[in-house]
Amino acid sequence: MPTILIADDSMFQRFQTSKTAVEAGYDVLEAKDGQECLQLMLEKRPDVLLLDLNMPALDGLAVMERLAAAGAMPARIYVLTADIQDTTRKRCMDLGAYDCINKPVDQGVLGKLLAEARALLG
Repeated sequence: MPTILIADDSMFQRFQTSKTAVEAGYDVLEAKDGQECLQLMLEKRPDVLLLDLNMPALDGLAVMERLAAAGAMPARIYVLTADIQDTTRKRCMDLGAYDCINKPVDQGVLGKLLAEARALLG
């Protein structure tokens, strides 16, 4: 079963997203800040990362920069953000994000994206 890491400082967002990920067939790991996210990514090497941009310790952009530098990018990164600026989206994509998902997250849309990613992972 593929593994997903959900990194968000909002407990409610992690709960909602975890439920959707389990329904899509993932084992779920959770991180409450960017530092914990980076540590879990390097230790556990999950297949998919759902990454909030605005977190304490390290923001999502810094997490992606450090993962790239360590050669530890997952198969897919979906960035969760309330920042809808084109420059932010472009920066995320340049750093390796597969897609940016606007907050509040539509769990139906997220479920479809995760099912698609799972199918590609095998």
